[in-house]
Amino acid sequence: MSVAEGLSDLLLSRVRDVPDHPKPGIVFKDITPLLADPEAFGALTEALAATARELGATKVVGLEARGFILGAPVALAAGAGFVPVRKAGKLPGATLSQSYDLEYGSAEIEIHAEDLADDDRVLIVDDVLATGGTAEAAIGLVRRTKATLVGLAVLMELGFLPGGERVRLALGEVPYQALVTV
Repeated sequence: MSVAEGLSDLLLSRVRDVPDHPKPGIVFKDITPLLADPEAFGALTEALAATARELGATKVVGLEARGFILGAPVALAAGAGFVPVRKAGKLPGATLSQSYDLEYGSAEIEIHAEDLADDDRVLIVDDVLATGGTAEAAIGLVRRTKATLVGLAVLMELGFLPGGERVRLALGEVPYQALVTV
C-alpha cells in the first residue's frame, strides 16, 4: 500500500456519513470525527501543508467555514499566512466580493482587499468539493487580486457531482488536488 493509499484510508475511516442531512436524500460528509482524531487531523494537515510548500504558497486561503478549520493549521505548518474567505457582510473594512450561482438563487463571498499582495502565491483550501460553485468563486476572487493563484486543494471531492470538472476548467493549468475522491 502506498503512502497516499494509507492516508486516503485513514482519512476516509474518520469521515462519517449522515443520511438525510440537511434534507432528505442528501448524505452529508461529516468531518468532525476526523478533526477529533489527532493522528488523522495531523496527517491531513501535513499532507495539505506539503502541497502548500511544494507550490511555494505564501498565503493559504480558507473557504468559510470548514475551510477555516483546515486552512489555518495548514498555513501555520507551511510557514504561510492565512486569509479567510467569508460570506458577504462578515468582514469589516474594504473587501473584494464575488457572486456565484447556487441551485436555488445566488450567494456572495468576500476577502479583505489588502490581505493578498502582488508577490503572494496563494493556495486555496477547503474540506469538500461538491458542485464547485464556492471554489470557482474563490478562484475568481483570488485572480482579481494581484496575487498568483498556485493551486486548489481539498480533503474530499464528491466525484458523482460536477465540482471537479468545474474547478479544473476554472483553474486551467493551475494544479488541483483532492486527497480523497468518493
